[in-house]
Amino acid sequence: MDRPVIIQGGMGIAVSGWPLAREVSRSGQLGVVSGTALDTVIARRLQDGDAGGHIRRALRHFPSPRMASRVLDRYFREGGRDGALYRPQSPLGVHPTPAAVELAVVGNFVEVWLAKEGHEGVVGINLLEKIQTATLSALLGAMLAGVDYVLMGAGIPREIPQLLNDFARGNTGKLSIDVADATHTYTASLDPVDLLGDELPVLHRPQFLAIVSLHVLAAFLNRNEQIKPDGFVVEGPLAGGHSAPPRGKMTVDDAGQPVYGEKDQADLGAMVNIGLPFWLAGAYGTPERVAAAVAAGAVGVQVGTLFAFAEESGLRPDLRAELLRSLTEGTLTVRNDPRASPTGFPFKIASIEGTLSEPQTYAARERLCDLGFLRTPVERDDGRMTYRCPSEPTHMYVKKGGDAADAEGRMCLCNALLADVGLGKVRKSGYLEPPAVTLGQDLSGPQRLVQDYPEGWTAAQAVRWLTSCLP
Repeated sequence: MDRPVIIQGGMGIAVSGWPLAREVSRSGQLGVVSGTALDTVIARRLQDGDAGGHIRRALRHFPSPRMASRVLDRYFREGGRDGALYRPQSPLGVHPTPAAVELAVVGNFVEVWLAKEGHEGVVGINLLEKIQTATLSALLGAMLAGVDYVLMGAGIPREIPQLLNDFARGNTGKLSIDVADATHTYTASLDPVDLLGDELPVLHRPQFLAIVSLHVLAAFLNRNEQIKPDGFVVEGPLAGGHSAPPRGKMTVDDAGQPVYGEKDQADLGAMVNIGLPFWLAGAYGTPERVAAAVAAGAVGVQVGTLFAFAEESGLRPDLRAELLRSLTEGTLTVRNDPRASPTGFPFKIASIEGTLSEPQTYAARERLCDLGFLRTPVERDDGRMTYRCPSEPTHMYVKKGGDAADAEGRMCLCNALLADVGLGKVRKSGYLEPPAVTLGQDLSGPQRLVQDYPEGWTAAQAVRWLTSCLP
């Protein structure tokens, strides 16, 4: 089969949204939507009035009109909220409510359906293995919309191949859930037939690409047919968003960033020998690096940062303009913060005024965890379930068994990443949640492209530039 040379990275919450993914796919490459928090994205966009009517257009194609109507009735506000606060919603836990599952399935369907609308190109969805409680509903919703590729990293996604097989057969999907202090195994499940009944269509099984940092993990996943993916994205330390910590004991440089060495670089010869298709990511965002990756045996590359600057990016226009200004002036920096993310993975933070990258902005925000995408399930002494997050108030985190030292320096990425795309929460006090923008640390591609496109570029222009050195 023909495979895309360029995979557009699945960035943030709705930064890699359907408009960006659609344009990349229309250009003949793999456009990817971020699958993180799409339940909240659709709920808030509906409350903001569904500008352009895109969500409602997609929902007319959802296989269960009754389910689509329930979501619309609960969240859609004609003309927007008119200053009202966003309506709260139930988070996806180990045992989610039916309403939470429906919203997540519908949200993922809408994003993928809109990305695929009006062309024959391929579309993927990017998920984080860390957010396990959202995986079942996200995958089912995406498959209902005909998603072509699923990409997953931030962990070891060993159960996804079988899960995709089960859903494609119309069977119940099951997923192990990591629960702290657990005395037994926890498993979440979702039955497509139980959810949709006679309205369940035949589902197509998408290709699964595991995002790994080293050839060792790729070789491990390749050994067993049940956990074997269809290919890999090999992501180096300079890639944006979350990245794997250095192997061995963590050491940091003078700026407090993790120090990576030769052991943290994948052996490309070993990747070729595995025999599955792979793409390289992290500092591959120039035409020369794309050509070098193909020459080394890769199918192509995954690129995120270059597309974050694109006109179709989901970033707020003011944030995108500030990034372009800093890029043009040569002042834009990206720090790999080992403490920022509640996941424990290092996380890249771009230095932008008014965002959580500034110590004063970080200090001014009251510690609060009210979304819970990155929270960890915990079994209490009485056997009941609770959830904790190192970004929540420290005394609450400690009360739930967390270590106070682990809470130091953590950011509420859930609220911050929604603020990145104009869906930030305004508190009753009037406080607006500040953003936190993530980019890759290799800015050579954007630095070159901005010379030709000082006001920014389109996704199609980025694709043409990236592939310009290929035969």
